[in-house]
Amino acid sequence: MDGWKGEDGAARLAEALRAYRSRWPGEGGTVDRFLELLDDPADPFVRERLAGHFTASAWLVAADGARALLTHHRKLGLWLQLGGHADGDRHLVRAALKESHEESGLAGLEIEDEIFDLDRHWIPEHKGVPAHWHYDVRYVVRAGAGEAFVVSDESHALAWRSIAELAGEASADPSVRRMAGKWLARAASN
Repeated sequence: MDGWKGEDGAARLAEALRAYRSRWPGEGGTVDRFLELLDDPADPFVRERLAGHFTASAWLVAADGARALLTHHRKLGLWLQLGGHADGDRHLVRAALKESHEESGLAGLEIEDEIFDLDRHWIPEHKGVPAHWHYDVRYVVRAGAGEAFVVSDESHALAWRSIAELAGEASADPSVRRMAGKWLARAASN
């Protein structure tokens, strides 16, 4: 087996992307772009691949299921979900869980294996790093009873926000509104 393509994480990601397409057929074009990146001969799991690379994020939900923890992102100046670069980790579930713990300080987090959301977004040039695409794979992470977070160096602030309010908040990032809508639809169907 050659390079990163022979690793189980990439194969599992491809399988998870196909499963995501079956749950969200209207997002087939997005899934195709993610699968194309996964097939690229250059390693798409490292940030040095400036044509675009995978990132892993967490839709971090409180134990009550009614609130999500958002970060006021230091570089982008937006309220977003927690997450970051895979930095070579082909197991994006593990990367998302690591990022959610590092950025929140919360212990006892649990992650769901299935992809919750996909988002391809443009990252502007910052401190000499050219503008590039992030292919963000997002997972549901559930907080335990403790909700006392610690703000990391990557954030201006963290806040628990009502998911119902986020779904209808016009000023919220469109992908955050989309995830809030998906979460509410999922809760309504259970």
